[in-house]
Amino acid sequence: MTEIEFPIFKTKKEGNKRYDLSNPKDREEYFEFKAGSEIKRIKEHLKKHAFIVYLLGKKSTGKGTYSKMFSEVIDKDRIDHFSIGDMVRSLDSELKDKTKREELVKFLENNYRGWNSVEELMDILEGRSTEKLLPTDMVLTLVKREIAKRGRKVIFIDGFPRDMDQISYSLFFRDLIGYRDDDDFMVLIDVPEMVIDERIKWRKICPICNTSRNLKLFPTSKVEYENGEFYLVCDNKECNGVRMVRKEGDEKGIEPIRKRLDMDDKIIKQAFSLYGIPKILLRNSIPVDKAEEYVDDYEITPEYVYDFDGEKVNVTEKPWIIQDKFGVDSYSLLAPPVVVSFIKQLADVLRA
Repeated sequence: MTEIEFPIFKTKKEGNKRYDLSNPKDREEYFEFKAGSEIKRIKEHLKKHAFIVYLLGKKSTGKGTYSKMFSEVIDKDRIDHFSIGDMVRSLDSELKDKTKREELVKFLENNYRGWNSVEELMDILEGRSTEKLLPTDMVLTLVKREIAKRGRKVIFIDGFPRDMDQISYSLFFRDLIGYRDDDDFMVLIDVPEMVIDERIKWRKICPICNTSRNLKLFPTSKVEYENGEFYLVCDNKECNGVRMVRKEGDEKGIEPIRKRLDMDDKIIKQAFSLYGIPKILLRNSIPVDKAEEYVDDYEITPEYVYDFDGEKVNVTEKPWIIQDKFGVDSYSLLAPPVVVSFIKQLADVLRA
């Protein structure tokens, strides 16, 4: 399969203000400045219609971040994001609770259609592993159950399709889950593997609240130094200044998930070739030699560098240059400009 050409989207706009995209108030003004008319049109559309979004991107490409930010900009009460993986993992606790287990069995008896008995489905759930996917007909039934809990909202679905044999199902997904009159479309996300690798390798997790940050790309407000190492301190006051830690295996970066990344790549390319369903293409990187023309400098992801002067830790920023899949020197974009691209393309797709 040939490479998909993800276009460079221009978010640069004449204006004197520099927005701090980590600040909620500045971020609100930024979106109004960059995509105010499209935001208004989408909000009007949502007064009468919902829609379904299938998010297709490799692991750690920001699917949840983009969905949450879109919800923040448009309407938190009307928009939901859920991950197929999280949905399946949450079933572990249901299987241990007698009442919830009985409710699950009853739902499957009333709604499942496929090649397995309900007893076989329960056995599959209890014996599942991260390496083996659930049967597609079962996944569809579970998604229908999940959406029924949420009411008629805009739904961002992360993790479907997950395998090659699920791609064709996506064409009929909205009918299968009872959303016949709503628009649906695919969002294909392109992030260079070098970005994914660095996000994993430098990730730090709070051992108390599980908040995730990145020593190189997304630090906390306080950084400590000890014995030649720099440590992020969790910003959550309830965590009482605990140091964030590396998750076991993160130092290996993308190599442990190489097989999954390759499969995700195949799925994205195959999905791109489908007819009959609109597609939105989101690109997270921009060549260095085109950045000045297409984006404002505050929209580019910086790299954070640390220095200990004997008394305190000094934090400085510098441009973070990565190589895209073609080996071209590029910048990675922060989430807001990618979401601006999404909002503008979405308004066109919805004819809002």
